[in-house]
Amino acid sequence: MKRVLLTGAAGLVGGVARDELRGRYEMVLLDRQPIPSPTPEETVFLGDIQDAALVARAMEGVDAVVHLAGQPTEADWDTVRDANIEGMYVAVEAARRAGVKRFIFASTNHVIGYYPRNQSIDEHVTPRPDTRYGVSKAFGEFLLRFYADKFGMSAVCIRIGTLRKPDAPGDVRHLSTWISHRDFGQLVRCAIDADVQFEIVYGMSANTRRWWRDSSASTLGYRPLDDAERFASQLPEKDDVDEVAARHQGGVFCSWERDG
Repeated sequence: MKRVLLTGAAGLVGGVARDELRGRYEMVLLDRQPIPSPTPEETVFLGDIQDAALVARAMEGVDAVVHLAGQPTEADWDTVRDANIEGMYVAVEAARRAGVKRFIFASTNHVIGYYPRNQSIDEHVTPRPDTRYGVSKAFGEFLLRFYADKFGMSAVCIRIGTLRKPDAPGDVRHLSTWISHRDFGQLVRCAIDADVQFEIVYGMSANTRRWWRDSSASTLGYRPLDDAERFASQLPEKDDVDEVAARHQGGVFCSWERDG
């Protein structure tokens, strides 16, 4: 059984990943917030991802890291930098030093948020971040590309679309970006176990209205089971958003703080 470190284990995405991975791997959990109901089979580390000594201890004997810790949405630069750039570097360098063979990174669709909704894109397009948050996730992808080439670390970057609680899309945009809990769990398991060196994949279900072409996810062996379209009749015909948000894949992330 592989030993897997899950950072950000107390968060929404971390909780979903933990539920989906439990029993399949020996789990090590890390978060700065208390982790709900740890089992005797789970090893828990409580502290910040920027604490290099703590992270180094958590990495001991680990086969794979699923890195979900960090600032989960847009914020001021200091917050984003500390959590998603400094914290990312601490985690990746600790994994290298510990000899971890696979690093799975929770990136985001906001790395490519400024692409228009009428354009279908793949994982090879030039990043067009829509926020400081998106910029920080692009940094994480480039950092892992560097570590894969320079140090031979195997990595998978998952550009997560929309994962929610409840497990359903909440607006029309989500009909293109949604990923169900069970599909996310399957994708993470594929990312842990697939024989690959470096891949960027889109974290989405088999959505009829998807914008993203994703051959890399198929390379991992990912076969999504759900489609957001089954919720379409429960949602309005279009979202109540401004013109900029409606035109771009990143939605309101593209509108925030925009000049003009």
